[in-house]
Amino acid sequence: MTTPVQQADPKVSAELISEARYLLREEYLPKIERCLEQLTDEQIWWRANDKSNSIGNLILHVSGNARQWIVSGLGAEPDERQRDAEFAERRLVPRDELLAHLKKAVTDIDRTLESFDATRLLEQFQIQGTMTTALAAILHVTEHFSMHTGQIILLAKMLADVDFVFYDFSGGKPDHTWHEPKNRES
Repeated sequence: MTTPVQQADPKVSAELISEARYLLREEYLPKIERCLEQLTDEQIWWRANDKSNSIGNLILHVSGNARQWIVSGLGAEPDERQRDAEFAERRLVPRDELLAHLKKAVTDIDRTLESFDATRLLEQFQIQGTMTTALAAILHVTEHFSMHTGQIILLAKMLADVDFVFYDFSGGKPDHTWHEPKNRES
């Protein structure tokens, strides 16, 4: 006999989903875009050694990971991810093509989360061969995207010798400098 899944609180669940969408779309993606604007294609694909990843590989990786967990895992779209290929890529994929790939992934993820029934947050889904809740999948993608965004920023600062000044604290609170702050509501 299976135990019925407890339904998640719709208000809390909707807020969590809204926050994840905001972070992916309005925090992480614009920071990666700003980094790419300052780099040549060669810098985007530079790697410290054979065991390290380039910014290009990291972008392919976060796109593939987030699509697999959210678009395929929660949205039931076909999972066509080739994880090893994300790290094995050595071609100089042009910046604009790479950025278009990332933007499409974020748009698809955002669309999937926007239509996801927030009351299903505690339901189990099979992702990467294991069972996990929608809550765990959304948290995983958000923290994973954040971690790799930080790596991309570090590499970009190192390669471009630029301080991106993502926030202006002159008014006493952090104001985004990469775009006008948008309403956090979805």
